[in-house]
Amino acid sequence: MRTRTTTSVVALSAVALVLAGCSAPGPGADPYPSTASDSTFSAPAGPVPAGLEAFYAQSLQWESCESYNTDGSELGDAVQCARVTVPLDYADPGGKTIDIAISRTQATGEKIGSILMNPGGPGSSGLYLAEQADGTPIADRFDRIGFDPRGIGASEPEVRCLTSEGVDEERREPDVDVSPEGIAATEADHRDYAAQCVERTGADVLEHVGTREVVRDMDVIRAVLGDEKLTYVGYSYGTRIGTAYAEAFPSNVRAMVLDGALDPDQSPVDEAVAQGAAFQTAFDQFAADCTQTDTCPLGTDPSQAVAQFRTLVDPLVDTPADTTDPRGLSYDDAITGAQQALYSPQLWRLLRAGLSELREGRGDTLLRLADTYSGRLEDGSYTNIDDAFNAVRCVDGPPTTDRGEADEADARFRAAAPYLDDGRSTGNAPLDLCAFWPVPNTSEPHIVEAEGLPTLVVVSTTNDPATPYQAGVELADQLRGDLVTYNGTQHTVAFSGVECIDDPLTNYLVDLVPPGEGLVC
Repeated sequence: MRTRTTTSVVALSAVALVLAGCSAPGPGADPYPSTASDSTFSAPAGPVPAGLEAFYAQSLQWESCESYNTDGSELGDAVQCARVTVPLDYADPGGKTIDIAISRTQATGEKIGSILMNPGGPGSSGLYLAEQADGTPIADRFDRIGFDPRGIGASEPEVRCLTSEGVDEERREPDVDVSPEGIAATEADHRDYAAQCVERTGADVLEHVGTREVVRDMDVIRAVLGDEKLTYVGYSYGTRIGTAYAEAFPSNVRAMVLDGALDPDQSPVDEAVAQGAAFQTAFDQFAADCTQTDTCPLGTDPSQAVAQFRTLVDPLVDTPADTTDPRGLSYDDAITGAQQALYSPQLWRLLRAGLSELREGRGDTLLRLADTYSGRLEDGSYTNIDDAFNAVRCVDGPPTTDRGEADEADARFRAAAPYLDDGRSTGNAPLDLCAFWPVPNTSEPHIVEAEGLPTLVVVSTTNDPATPYQAGVELADQLRGDLVTYNGTQHTVAFSGVECIDDPLTNYLVDLVPPGEGLVC
């Protein structure tokens, strides 16, 4: 799940930091030249819901992924892409259709089937996951399939709200004024943003971009790939769509790994507060590491790290820091850059460098981190990751429309994450964007009910800043699945090179042998 900090309760979610390698096709694999295409599976595999026969029986036209690149990354020559046509509204299959972008790297050995993967977000492109787990038995036995959920990345139409200039302008605004006038201005901005989403995307698309529809798309993808049952790996928000698929199609599930889990029964406010506390833990661990050196920009006393951090970032509310880029470093971007770096200890060195620069009045490193998080490309344009994130989260859960509840949520969040508290609280807070969203939510928090599932595997990291550990415990309990615990401070871990995690997950996906309850790495 991504995070986005505002003066009201954080609209929290996060992107899985999943590292994928690139390699040439293995022995016996097709070379996949960039001009190649082929059609596969005109007869659907597995059950077909009534009225959707044409969608489940469609043929895929595999082609080069060159025209699918929406985030500046390039896929290896072994990867091909295709589009899967699905109804915009599954209640009206004869109406408007949309296209879901998928990617594929074919199995290099004796193929079991396909393995569908999603990196989370919501809003993140998942096409690069076709290269996940290169050189492993996963790559040998499965066609690896990435996909961009509806409205996201290369899927068409895309969710788009702001222009690139509009995003730059939004990032410059500190948005910390919680006086009555400041709250009114923030809520006016929310209304304007929602109106731009309707103008550039369409209310009909916004109404149908939630998890409720994504799982239906996943079942179509399963069938057109020729798999009677789904094998799936989902990270972060990808665990939510995996869980929802298991509820909607329990008899169609072969195996699932859900890493960086969300608790389906947790309210958006409780989820935000728990995530704030988890990020505070990550900040405290970063500070403990940093303050062991004499050059730490937060000083040498960990107990003073929060105060030192606020001393560095608070002046940016009035005066951005100088950067080589003419935009400068705004307050919002400094917070966003710090959040980005707390996803993994591998990024702590950049946070140290960025805060050291800020102490000298410069903001280049933190701006680059914020650009990465916000999906800003080299030419100054943006991916639609933030717009899609907002669109999905606002239909995936109930909005907070009661001002008393919003005020209480803001207070709870500030207490849970003091390093994010600007100290300007008045006891009042603006309503979140979702309170002004133009279409109703289509999902609600609930206890999972899915009978007849095989054993699923949930992976949860003890100090995951974005998807707290306890959420994984709760999800494993609701699914009656196996819980794998990783002792660490990072967001997600599966297939990132940790043998203690990867080996039992590989055995599970290949041979359907679950790791068993209680595995700790």
